[in-house]
Amino acid sequence: MKYHAGLTANQGLNTLPYNPCNLLDFNLLKLGAGEEYAANSGDREILAVILGGKASFQVGGAVFEKVGGRGNVFGGKPHSVYISAAVDFSIKADSAVEIALPSAPSDAKIEPYVIAPPQVANGVWGAANFKRYFHQILTLAAQPELPARRLIVGETFTPSGNWSTYPPHKHQIDDLPREAFHEEMYYFKVSPTDGFGICHYYNEAGEEENFTVRDNSIHMMNKGYHSVVSAPGYTTYYLWFLAGEQRVQATVEDPNVGWVGRTVPMLKELGY
Repeated sequence: MKYHAGLTANQGLNTLPYNPCNLLDFNLLKLGAGEEYAANSGDREILAVILGGKASFQVGGAVFEKVGGRGNVFGGKPHSVYISAAVDFSIKADSAVEIALPSAPSDAKIEPYVIAPPQVANGVWGAANFKRYFHQILTLAAQPELPARRLIVGETFTPSGNWSTYPPHKHQIDDLPREAFHEEMYYFKVSPTDGFGICHYYNEAGEEENFTVRDNSIHMMNKGYHSVVSAPGYTTYYLWFLAGEQRVQATVEDPNVGWVGRTVPMLKELGY
């Protein structure tokens, strides 16, 4: 089974060519200034993450005008709009806009809301050449006041030559507090756009694949260990989003390389 794909980035709605996940789905919406997209969320909750540009939203009876601001994903923290299940919604572009639409099943009655940049937590994970920078957009740990049924969403920026999601980890069974089951997807951007990275995926069933990370590629993981590295000279970005039966996150690192994670406090003390 393939766990990665390249996405189209055409005007309008771009969908996954295939999907190994049972809960998660993803669409990429691109609109020119003045263009509009309308749909019903059905039985799914959606987090509309503005990758670049501005748009106005109507979600049921709620109106959110001119949401957005950064020019692209490398231009600061995002604006996002939570779209609840079973609601009609429309998105009208105030400028050319690109919007990520991760979604998951939901039976929760939640009012739509905006997540503004000041609500997005940021920081650093790892150290030395596996240091990376993160934005937590919709997580139970950083935004406990923001409701969702299943979705967990954030962004990671991996500098030139660095590794990310390292040591590799998995989250494929519910065994709290040790591990929590979550499907996960990574949607990638690269700066400069002609650059690349490598994603390494493997699981306990013996499946293993390495694929080239390009602009608008996606990694879809319903199980298994995963890790990413940026080619020297390029920064990779990925929007990460997860869904399971609960929103508490707990991961298990690959025991063969988990010792690397234990070096982080020492490396940080040495200034790496």
